[in-house]
Amino acid sequence: MKNIKIAYIGGGSKAWARVFMKDLALADGLSGEIALYDIDVPAAELNKRIGERINAAENTVSKWDYKVYTDIGAALDGADFVVCSILPGTFDEMESDVHLPEKYGIYQSVGDTVGPGGVLRAMRTVPIYEGFAREIKAHCPDAWVINLTNPMTACTKTLYDVFHEIKAFGCCHEVFHAQEFLSCAVHELMGIERPHRSEIIIDACGVNHFTWITEANYKGHDLLAMLPEFIDRFYDTGYCEHVGCGPQDFHDDPFRYGNKVKMDLFRRFGVLAAAGDRHLAEFMNNKWYLADEATAESWLFHLTTVAHRKQDRLDKIARSKRIADGTEQIEVSHSDEEVVELMKALLGMIPPKVSNANVVNVGQMPQLPLGSVVETNCVFSHNSLKPITSKPLPEDVCALVARNAVNIENTYYGIKARDLNRIFEAFMDQPLCSTLSVEQGRELFGSMVSSTEEYLKEYYPSLRL
Repeated sequence: MKNIKIAYIGGGSKAWARVFMKDLALADGLSGEIALYDIDVPAAELNKRIGERINAAENTVSKWDYKVYTDIGAALDGADFVVCSILPGTFDEMESDVHLPEKYGIYQSVGDTVGPGGVLRAMRTVPIYEGFAREIKAHCPDAWVINLTNPMTACTKTLYDVFHEIKAFGCCHEVFHAQEFLSCAVHELMGIERPHRSEIIIDACGVNHFTWITEANYKGHDLLAMLPEFIDRFYDTGYCEHVGCGPQDFHDDPFRYGNKVKMDLFRRFGVLAAAGDRHLAEFMNNKWYLADEATAESWLFHLTTVAHRKQDRLDKIARSKRIADGTEQIEVSHSDEEVVELMKALLGMIPPKVSNANVVNVGQMPQLPLGSVVETNCVFSHNSLKPITSKPLPEDVCALVARNAVNIENTYYGIKARDLNRIFEAFMDQPLCSTLSVEQGRELFGSMVSSTEEYLKEYYPSLRL
């Protein structure tokens, strides 16, 4: 039995914490302390109680000691792993991120990675992550750091830039859904039971939420060669890879989509975009898939309003309280996430494992700038993470990815320097801002900064262009 300490920054998480705790409860051979740190201490206390409920479940095989910390340094002291999962600001700030640009004809389906919303979220998040990196360097410099916060690329970049020797990577499940989509194609075209996504062997590369699959294989079958037939069959109706869901379910659940954007991009470029349609659309010029709400609906996805997120948060808090109080039972079962499996690989408890991860580009994507953060397959083994050199992207796809990668880099360095003019230029270069005049851009950027000023003024000497 390996006894470890996991420091969870953002330990008051309303949903992902439960997923993580249940996976840990089923991690045979692992145990130890989970240090919950959050500026929302009552939320962390709630997760401690939920963790104790999970410990008491009949099928739990690994029990953990959940402790709440009000000091981040104490939470980090002696940690073997650090998990970062935070919401920078509140949904009120995200509301302005997402909805203020609509006045200028800019619609966002997520608003947390790129586009005007992604830039403002990065402005709030990067300074916080600078602090995290310094604390990790001081208290647990040898820990493996797993980032789950968006904007994933900018957060991971910050960790490496502040603490060069850090052992950090960003985890995202979007590529998993693309593997599920491909497993659906296997089922439909070959007439066999849908294989598990782990049987779909892929080569993927890009930046987070804009990763592309350049090669896909199932037991010797070239899946990209098979995809045109699958897409011809389902392009008009759409196809949802989530078990039990249909392509029209996006009408009732704004987190669902019909993969029509993904299929359209494959028809155009011959490689498969590996994120959900809601993310993919935001990396393109705003008239392609996000001209307005009706355009988004024609592509079989909805804009996720922040009002929906606020209600969803309230529902999750209410459920957390029921679970903590014991009025609702919690089912301890494995999720589709891979974080715990990657931890076990890093601990040398299982054979080396290949999975997609966001790390600094040291040559695994020669087409993108060295030092930028990219997402490719990596090999996880005992105390080792080694990126795998990816296949080159087609030049037309690479142009799309490179534009966004450079924008993220420019946004990051503008924030690092606290240079609003440089941040503004990266803001204007966002594909979603492609129809703005410079004057409109200044108005929009200024209003978005003012709306989130409460969370920016601590870090920026001036908030005026």
